[in-house]
Amino acid sequence: MAAAVVLAAALVPAAHANGPGGGVCGTGDVLVTICAQDNTRSSGSSGSSGGTPAAAAPAAAGDESEAPTDKCSYDRVDPPPPAGHQAWRGHDPADGSVYKVVCDSDRGGVVFLPNGQNAPAAPTIDPELVARKAAASMSLEPPKVASPRAAGTYVVGMPMWMWATPSATTFGPATATATADGVTVTATAKVTRVRWAMGDGTTVTCRGPGTPYRQSRGKAMSPDCAHLYERPSYEQPGGRFKGTATATWTVTWTAPALNDGGTFTETRTTPFTAAVHEVQVVN
Repeated sequence: MAAAVVLAAALVPAAHANGPGGGVCGTGDVLVTICAQDNTRSSGSSGSSGGTPAAAAPAAAGDESEAPTDKCSYDRVDPPPPAGHQAWRGHDPADGSVYKVVCDSDRGGVVFLPNGQNAPAAPTIDPELVARKAAASMSLEPPKVASPRAAGTYVVGMPMWMWATPSATTFGPATATATADGVTVTATAKVTRVRWAMGDGTTVTCRGPGTPYRQSRGKAMSPDCAHLYERPSYEQPGGRFKGTATATWTVTWTAPALNDGGTFTETRTTPFTAAVHEVQVVN
């Protein structure tokens, strides 16, 4: 019996792209193309139809008598990849079909099965793993906090406007395409929310980078991202509230030849401090 293919082994690229821009990175089993748009602007997967009954995949390499049985479901990719696509593994489409495989152990991927085969082979690759490799090639950075400023002084009971300076690497969107073992996946990442932990026990979730404050706004509250401190920071270590701004990057991926796709999220965090004082009133 042939040994099952170890998924991670097929996903190791020869090189990664570390910044935005176009091009092809690496040679060998994985090709990565990456680009990003510099402007200021968000896990799962869907299967295909026409599946075969669930079946047990072959045991992993080693002592087959001790290897656990892994139940897998096989769904035929419909419409199928075009003739000559790597998913066919060099076979003629008339000789069989390409299937998407999902197993109880969370293994998954795609596999070619000849017509009439009763014992399905192990999946060769998981498209979401390819998508995660594409995302790892992007420069998904934490928020660049503009307010609160470390040098600023804020007042109890006065609205604090929070915002981060957006860019392609801190808010996206950024896009990367990766190919591994017959599976080509395009992934697009953008920040869908920023969670501000204010250091006083409260959190504020904002759906964008926030609006920069202007003096003409006076004591008005920010229209989309603000907080009101109710006590000063004197008793805090260093006399400051210590907070964090955590961006959630939502990565949307597609594998068109497999009629598959999905989303997953990653987070990036930036710390900040805020000195908050009370206004002393003299009668």
